[in-house]
Amino acid sequence: MNPQPIAAARDADLRLSVAAMHRAAQRARELAAQTGTAIVVSRHGVLQTICPPAVVAAPAPAVQEPPAPCADGQP
Repeated sequence: MNPQPIAAARDADLRLSVAAMHRAAQRARELAAQTGTAIVVSRHGVLQTICPPAVVAAPAPAVQEPPAPCADGQP
């Protein structure tokens, strides 16, 4: 195993892989929050479940327009 840090790697793909993994993890968190899905991670060999925060629903609009009239003019 190479003791050199990944940031010192000659291969650009390898050097940039850490940033790519961080972006992927952030996107996974965003998607989990949108869908209400828990994320399972392994920390020090122990599986942990991370529940996304509750999504706050947007309030209903204060002003509601009347329905559009039907084609025959009847409401």
